[in-house]
Amino acid sequence: MKILLIEDDQALNSSLKASLEHEGYAVTPFLDGAKALKHLLLNSMDYDMVIVDWMLPGKSGVEICKEARERKVQIPMLMLTGKDATTDKVNALDSGADDYLTKPFSLDELLARVRALMRRPKQALKNELACGNIILNISTRKVYCSNKEVQLTLKEFNILEYFIRHPNQVLTRDEVLDHVWDYNFSSFSNIMDVHINNLRKKLKKAGDSASIETVRGVGYRLKVIENKND
Repeated sequence: MKILLIEDDQALNSSLKASLEHEGYAVTPFLDGAKALKHLLLNSMDYDMVIVDWMLPGKSGVEICKEARERKVQIPMLMLTGKDATTDKVNALDSGADDYLTKPFSLDELLARVRALMRRPKQALKNELACGNIILNISTRKVYCSNKEVQLTLKEFNILEYFIRHPNQVLTRDEVLDHVWDYNFSSFSNIMDVHINNLRKKLKKAGDSASIETVRGVGYRLKVIENKND
């Protein structure tokens, strides 16, 4: 899953990014509110959640939430704020934020709120995804093939999730990189190929009914094999 992180404190931004990535999320960080809003409006479909600070240069967190909602961006938004008055919390929620977290906060609480927001039925994606005989559970981060669990790394899980959301579609290398890795990750790195090759081997060994194909010169495609066991 991919998170847009908007926080102008460089140290906090870097710390949160590292912590979220350790939990398996792909994170795109921004320090400037105006630049972040422009990016969000152009790429909202690429993200599962936004974490945004209230006080930002360019555009405030309140302005970002309000303008994003006006443009029909429906993904969950968590507001970080040093303001703790009831009126401030009301303003944050009324602007379009789904939840708020008052600074200073613990990392455990932040992660719990992230998980809670992503579980909300009205905005969250389905808890389970299926493709052929592959079942992927978003909450538990477990994958099953024919009811047998397949042990995947966090990156392999995120790659498979993205493929399952786009079955039989050709996905470019940049699309996969942008969704699973940092927004600025180099498309010339072969680390993605290594993860995909490992994922492909694990699924094949488990007897999956979908295969990850390499589309030469373009990227990859998760091809669903019909009636494999017939």
